[in-house]
Amino acid sequence: MESISTARRTEDIALDLLKFVASQANVGSKSAGSTGFGLPTSSKSEEQVTHLLELYARCREAVEAPVEKK
Repeated sequence: MESISTARRTEDIALDLLKFVASQANVGSKSAGSTGFGLPTSSKSEEQVTHLLELYARCREAVEAPVEKK
């Protein structure tokens, strides 16, 4: 039973890390409305979702990585 709560805890930590990194890097954020004179958006919704999922996977790897003892 303890391993289930521990696994859930690492997923929550990874999700919090994802939220922090995404907010700092403006990943997945909606762009502000424009008058048509700005640069076109470089990524579509599907690409943004893919990037977020890849970032979440990397966050899980970082959280679940074994810590070296000194």
